[in-house]
Amino acid sequence: MQGRHAVRGFTLVEVLVAISVMALMTLMAWRGLDGMLHSQRELQTRADQVRTLQAGLAQWQTDLAQTTELNGAPAWHWDGKVLRLTRQAPAFAEVGVQVVAWTWRQDTGRPGGGDWLRWQSPSLRTQGAWQQAWQDAQTWSQSPTAALRQNEVQIHPLSGWQLYVHRSGNWTNPLSDASASSTGSGAASNSGTPTSNNAVPDGVRLLLDLPAATPLPGRISLDWVRPQLSGSGS
Repeated sequence: MQGRHAVRGFTLVEVLVAISVMALMTLMAWRGLDGMLHSQRELQTRADQVRTLQAGLAQWQTDLAQTTELNGAPAWHWDGKVLRLTRQAPAFAEVGVQVVAWTWRQDTGRPGGGDWLRWQSPSLRTQGAWQQAWQDAQTWSQSPTAALRQNEVQIHPLSGWQLYVHRSGNWTNPLSDASASSTGSGAASNSGTPTSNNAVPDGVRLLLDLPAATPLPGRISLDWVRPQLSGSGS
């Protein structure tokens, strides 16, 4: 007669230890997965911000390249706060022109204390409509109404910005008058008398101060040269 062997199961302590080990492994796996997802979200946010900035810079160059002069209407005007341009309407829009404006608006709730913004009017076909849009762009930069802000686009957080223009072979302060254009380079400020020369300059140098909280902190510079410009400049 064969002897019967007793079947021994797990004790309560062994079961609790096994459950504890499984819970610890699950927690470690979850933390690792959460860390990966967090890193992925940060990388995606960074990529989105970089793409947005690139699109803004591309739009800036397009606006400058499409500027057009009308009889009695300036194509360019910078007063130290807002740059207003008269440009050809996009090919997909109705025939006419548009007024576009670029500015930096202070906002303590944004990284760096402000935003780089763009505003545009609808397509314009009459002198009166252009005059109204030109004034609206100025109003938008100073005390925007809810209606005017519907036509603005928030480009990127900024700590500040500066402009230089290239005229008569020199980079100059765009707030300087024509007689001072040979004095060399200088940074644009938010004060001073606007230049009487409203013609599109031969070149524009854009300096953007990006806050530390953005993917590309520090100062970036972008030069634009008027496509119709012939010859070389310094």
